[in-house]
Amino acid sequence: MELPAPFAQAFLDDCPYDPEVLFVDRLLELDRDKSLVRCSWPTDEGMLLTRSQRAHETRHPRHVAGALMVHVTGMLGFVHAYHVLDLRHADGWVGYGTHLHHAVFRKLVPPGERIDCECRALRTRLGKERHFVRYAFQLRHQGDLCYESEQSAVWLNVATKSEVS
Repeated sequence: MELPAPFAQAFLDDCPYDPEVLFVDRLLELDRDKSLVRCSWPTDEGMLLTRSQRAHETRHPRHVAGALMVHVTGMLGFVHAYHVLDLRHADGWVGYGTHLHHAVFRKLVPPGERIDCECRALRTRLGKERHFVRYAFQLRHQGDLCYESEQSAVWLNVATKSEVS
């Protein structure tokens, strides 16, 4: 796969969320050896929460809502699971965030600016029906870190679970 590239239709079809809330629009980097994916997030004024801000030029400038940054980390986890761990929602794999170990918002980003989003697995414990992954996320705007966190998720194969029951 030549990068950068928009997401393949197969990936979008497998996503457990509608593509309109995936927010990231293209894969910039994929390094299976480093367990890393990097994506581009084109922000805009009309994004949920951001569009509802009662902004003031100096007291509360319009910015990409932090809650959306946290949501994007979940979407990046799905990008990672699909492209690095080869987990498919269609095969019964579903992921849930379990811990937000720490999160730091470092910079306000005006809507309409692109954010470069990186997801790297720090630790993985892979099982037959359940995987645990600890991720490091870095979101950058114009090269500057605007959000970083470490979070954990569990990936469950619910198709296998239902067959066992």
